[in-house]
Amino acid sequence: MNTSSDPHAITTVAQLESLFGTVGAASIQKEVAFVHPHYRALIEASPFAVLATAGPGGLDVSPRGDPPGFVQVLDDTTLLVPERRGNNRVDSLRNIVTDPRVALLFLIPGVGETLRVNGHASISIAPEMLARFVVQGQLPKCVIVVKVETVFFQCARAIQRSALWQAPAADVRASLPSPGTILQALTQAAIDGEAYDRELPARQRATLY
Repeated sequence: MNTSSDPHAITTVAQLESLFGTVGAASIQKEVAFVHPHYRALIEASPFAVLATAGPGGLDVSPRGDPPGFVQVLDDTTLLVPERRGNNRVDSLRNIVTDPRVALLFLIPGVGETLRVNGHASISIAPEMLARFVVQGQLPKCVIVVKVETVFFQCARAIQRSALWQAPAADVRASLPSPGTILQALTQAAIDGEAYDRELPARQRATLY
């Protein structure tokens, strides 16, 4: 919808503040400019994070995951995020090279609260950095070094509303298009969807690290 033709569009901060009301004191006080020990505990328990970046080509958000604690707290203002092998699009890394602003959202299965981190990032291939993240004898491709600017936890309402940690329906995968189905449709059958799906599990196992 074109907001210029929508008489109900919210277009100013004042309108937003009037709509939502006063920010609660706890929502302000929970935000700090360093990794508090309690926030460190959440990071070290998290096996999954979402990384948001921005660059000349636009915005990007992508998942990162490994065993809990895969994002290391170097000190109270620095996080280290290993960058594993993937599809080589490196959208996030391209953005960081040109615009270092990043945001991270940490999730912990079974826990309603999430943790948000905003900061600036750089990319390192220093041998001592890579050596911190060896898994199955494999080094990461590089390490994203995040200088923390703000950290705060997000309340559990979104997780509760979505029932994210509840067991999914038994047939949920069967009801959705598979990766091969999607690729076959998008490439006008240049990619054989059945073959892609058949070979995907073995390929993922062989290239996980």
